[in-house]
Amino acid sequence: MTIAQLQAEILRLKKENDACILAHSYQAREILEIADVTGDSFALSAAAARQTQATMLMCGVRFMAETVKLLSPEKTVILAKPGAGCPMAEQMDREMLAAAQARFPEHTTVAYINTTASLKTLCDVCVTSSSAVEIVRRLPNEKILFVPDCNLGDYVAKQVPEKEIRLLQGGCPIHAAVTPGEVKRAKAAHPGALVLAHPECVPAVVALADYVGSTAGIMRYAKASSAREFIIGTELSIAEHLQYECPEKRFYGLSGKLICPNMKLTTLPDVLLALRGQGGEEIILDGDTLRDARKCIDEMIRLGNH
Repeated sequence: MTIAQLQAEILRLKKENDACILAHSYQAREILEIADVTGDSFALSAAAARQTQATMLMCGVRFMAETVKLLSPEKTVILAKPGAGCPMAEQMDREMLAAAQARFPEHTTVAYINTTASLKTLCDVCVTSSSAVEIVRRLPNEKILFVPDCNLGDYVAKQVPEKEIRLLQGGCPIHAAVTPGEVKRAKAAHPGALVLAHPECVPAVVALADYVGSTAGIMRYAKASSAREFIIGTELSIAEHLQYECPEKRFYGLSGKLICPNMKLTTLPDVLLALRGQGGEEIILDGDTLRDARKCIDEMIRLGNH
């Protein structure tokens, strides 16, 4: 089948099956084209809760599908590619976090949304890369234990110096691999371009950026800016998607390292097989996990609405 034929059959089946396709922004262009909702991880989960379809099909990674289930427990949630995980989300387990909490019992535990549902059950509040600074600032406790991304945590600590923020060694291995030297070489190759970087990059890279923000924030900034050229310091697919949406501008990937292999696992045939009931994996969370992991997300929503 051609890409167009696959897409047509997927569009037919999703209507037939009362399914909504959620696609993270790092997915391939041909998947975004057949999705009902696109965006970053929490935006997808929040949007899924507003959708009327009975089934949510996630084209992304496991923690994203789990978050959809936490916010829409009554819906059937399918992960299109069962093997699509997230090294950052999976690098800490409950035992590791419990040990850290025992060392810092007076600290409020703040979890990046890129964590498993199991880990969220031990956390006080969840944050996204776009909401982390404001939510940490609004927490009544001055002592914060931030997990798992030490790079995002460092960025938050610099923005909220009045808080005492403890970090653990963890993060996104893809973003963390980018070096300041690569930023300098990219700027030398494209001297008129603005550098837009994700806060999951190491602090020395973030310090060289003209704008620092979430995936959605980077895309909004690039679209609204009067500048004509941009070096994109997050997953390479974002530069590609922006080039489609803003053909009059130019977008350059910051580093060839910025490819998330887990995000690239999901293909159009995977989506088709999942809709046929021949692939994918239904996300099942027990009642205790649904209840306890949801609390930190509800707290994020409460603090974010202030």
